Amino acid sequence: MADPSIARFARLGIRREQDLALHLPLRYEDETKLMPVAAARPGTTVQVEGTVERSEVARRPRRGLVVTLRDDGAALILRFLHYYASQLRQFTSGARIRAIGEVRGGLFGLEMVHPRYRVVHEDTPLPETLTPVYPTVAGVGQASLRAAVRKALGQTDLSETVPGDGVVPQGLPPLAEAIALLHAPPPGVDHSSLAERSHPAWQRVIFDELLAQQLSLRRSRSARAQQDAPGLTGGAMVDALLAVLPFELTGAQQRVWSEIGADLARTQPMNRLLQGDVGSGKTVIAALAAARAIGSGFQVALMAPTEILAEQHWRKLEPWMAQAGVRIAWLTGSLKDSEKKAVRAQVAAGEADLLVGTHALIEQSVEFSRLGLTIVDEQHRFGVAQRLKLRAKTGAGALPHQLMMSATPIPRTLAMSYYADLDVSLIDELPPGRRPVVTKLISAARRDEVLERVRAVAAQGCQVYWVCPLVAESEALDLQTAIDTHARLVDALAPLTVGLVHGRLSGAEKQEVMERFVRGAVRVLVATTVIEVGVDVPNASLMVIEDAERFGLSQLHQLRGRIGRGALDSVCVLLYGTALAPLARERLRVIYETSDGFEIARRDLILRGPGEFLGARQSGVPMLRFADLERDARLVEAARDAAATMLRKHPQLVERHLARWLGGREEYLGA
Repeated sequence: MADPSIARFARLGIRREQDLALHLPLRYEDETKLMPVAAARPGTTVQVEGTVERSEVARRPRRGLVVTLRDDGAALILRFLHYYASQLRQFTSGARIRAIGEVRGGLFGLEMVHPRYRVVHEDTPLPETLTPVYPTVAGVGQASLRAAVRKALGQTDLSETVPGDGVVPQGLPPLAEAIALLHAPPPGVDHSSLAERSHPAWQRVIFDELLAQQLSLRRSRSARAQQDAPGLTGGAMVDALLAVLPFELTGAQQRVWSEIGADLARTQPMNRLLQGDVGSGKTVIAALAAARAIGSGFQVALMAPTEILAEQHWRKLEPWMAQAGVRIAWLTGSLKDSEKKAVRAQVAAGEADLLVGTHALIEQSVEFSRLGLTIVDEQHRFGVAQRLKLRAKTGAGALPHQLMMSATPIPRTLAMSYYADLDVSLIDELPPGRRPVVTKLISAARRDEVLERVRAVAAQGCQVYWVCPLVAESEALDLQTAIDTHARLVDALAPLTVGLVHGRLSGAEKQEVMERFVRGAVRVLVATTVIEVGVDVPNASLMVIEDAERFGLSQLHQLRGRIGRGALDSVCVLLYGTALAPLARERLRVIYETSDGFEIARRDLILRGPGEFLGARQSGVPMLRFADLERDARLVEAARDAAATMLRKHPQLVERHLARWLGGREEYLGA
């Protein structure tokens, strides 16, 4: 692997001979047969062979090298807009050339522009297999890659790392056979099955990749089970909290609390993900878990990704917890230095039981005396390293339990794949009194009608969110969009009071605006997506989302969940522009058709891939190169079952399999 350079190969993820063998083609070109020029048709990619009739550097219509190639029946123009002097020497009259490219109609008949070609002789044989086209980077040509892969295949041990006792799904070939076929498929192979990765050879590779992921995550779970955590069994404070709650737990909340309570009582670290749709009541479960830990003599940290969400949690939890005898504090970056210092001193001295905050909780200066439980809200927004930092802050000589929460439901195949190391609890019912939200798609050309609806809603004493679009390229543009929209609405909706909240405001400024909105002093709140999660204003019954096509499905679902939180009929208006891209149109159609968070998540996985759900969890978790979780759901289940069998019966094969597919990159999987 000295040529091209090791550094260039490393950019492709290739560091070992074995990595080259697993560097599989993106697609193939068929160079096993020749097409007579007379039979070639515009729009098709073909391979032709003939002799050079003439070649010249043409000046018009555009400077370039023009070569006339003739076989027995007809002529074809090869056109090169960029060329080297050496090419001029190759295309001498009478030279025999084999060229492959897309045929198109030109001014002087059929032509190929920048075809791949080589000089051949009459007896030069055709390849016997399809020609692979590999993923590459600048400086690594296809010819170099093909040569390196061929060499690696001859030197790499591709013997089985999966036992032969029925672990591999039926109909899949041995791995070595599958790899060999994918690098050099025979001409008769079904091209569509290769392109769609449904060919048995592809399915075998995908199965092995999924199996490596499952083995790694299951080993992480097993290693965590060997570690110590405090058994949290104190129930008096939980009873006290339940007594002061102004509502009864739903059946789903009771079931989930039973699962989490059982985990907390064990002396091995809990690593549980609490899922629940927008407004399902995850915060009260977090409060019960905190009460159990505090009642057992330990401290609790609750970390949220934004200051608005952290403060919402603090304000919601404080009245409940104070009545139950809990000392609660909060810590964010916007507090004064003196205030931060005072809070840190309380926490270090054990004088604060529950610390609520943002990333400020994981600063080096924050020390707990006895941390027994960490709660991470909207967990996919945090990096793995950040969650590890929080978990490492225990002062108790054992790992704290960890509860992660998400209002973005994780599709089943994703949960089986990337979250196989977690226990998952699901709140699958909404509290009584939540009203369904009606969603309407309205063209931006009808903005005046929407403004009339806003006035009517405000006249009834209700409140309105007006959400500004996300301009991903520039935070400054996000801010300016919000400011401009606010100015327009102040004029258009006078004398209604229109507030503005965005990410550049200080914590105190945001809170002041939000408090006025909660009190009803602000009728219309113009906001960026800082209000996506955590904001709870039951009197808000209308939401308008500008340029809704710019948002992801999960974002739209989260935003829509800010309304319908009281007894009022609520409407979410998705304003869209005129020129909708197909993907944007499909997203809006999904959000219009369903309010089921899991169905939305499933469709989002199909449309956008797993990144939206994984968020920062991707750090340290090897992304799947070949598998598609929706397409290969059957293999995900098979790999999950196979992993359990291998860990139980074939531990020596587990090590070899992980070394082949992950190369030792298993860090962070336990976060």
